[in-house]
Amino acid sequence: MAEKKITAVVKLQLEAGKATPGPPVGSTLGPHGINLGAFTKEFNEKTAKEAGLVIPVVVTIYADRSFSFVLKTPPAAILIKKAIGLDRGSAVPNKTKVGSITKSQIRQIAQTKMPDLNCTSIESAMSMIAGAARSMGVTVVDD
Repeated sequence: MAEKKITAVVKLQLEAGKATPGPPVGSTLGPHGINLGAFTKEFNEKTAKEAGLVIPVVVTIYADRSFSFVLKTPPAAILIKKAIGLDRGSAVPNKTKVGSITKSQIRQIAQTKMPDLNCTSIESAMSMIAGAARSMGVTVVDD
């Protein structure tokens, strides 16, 4: 079987289980001619159990207007906000602190994010997540 010719690779961040054919899906994928209804239905089915999170997705569009997509793990900032019950990060993170997160919470987030991070150990993944937390104005504390 011959390889399908790839015409585009599109990256989106969509709320789990709530994708609709309207913007941003329609305006981003519509020009490539794929079936938006089929994409949103399949995406919503695969992400229904993660409701409330934003899920990055990489959509590969082929010449015959078919598509495939790969779901990524939610962004670290969203997982941090969910872990400590925060609405938004600090506008001035070096001056205004908005909350604190424990090392065990950071380890849990790092384990979730590990497949999409470019590191080999859980310690380096925890360091990345702790850096993201600090840049949001969240203090990292010991358990």
